[in-house]
Amino acid sequence: MKRQNISSGTEYEAIAGYSRAVRLGNVVHVSGTTATDGADTIIGIGDSAAQTDFIIRKIERALNQAGAQLSDVVRTRIYLAPGADWEAVARAHGKYFGDIRPANTLLFIHALVGDDYLVEMEAEAIIASAS
Repeated sequence: MKRQNISSGTEYEAIAGYSRAVRLGNVVHVSGTTATDGADTIIGIGDSAAQTDFIIRKIERALNQAGAQLSDVVRTRIYLAPGADWEAVARAHGKYFGDIRPANTLLFIHALVGDDYLVEMEAEAIIASAS
């Protein structure tokens, strides 16, 4: 099977040795994603729902680059920093995945990579129509 690494172009991918997403066959894994735009600006500081919304749209762009869509997502994992509003995160997740209903894990952890990050999410997709 051919491996396709998807890059967002950030310097951190090269420094830490990771890809935004990896497609192998019809499976796509999207790395942990935070609410940071390409210029290292944190989106939605203090707003768990806004960060989740931004993250899911960022994940969707990575999936699209790999030939997948949100409807192909079979699992999401969400990590919440102390102070995150899990119900707001759940509602934002439901806005995008309410009909898709992927397997999901939602965890509170000690901290994320920076103080203003409330949410980090990763996703796995299986492209059903891929040969």
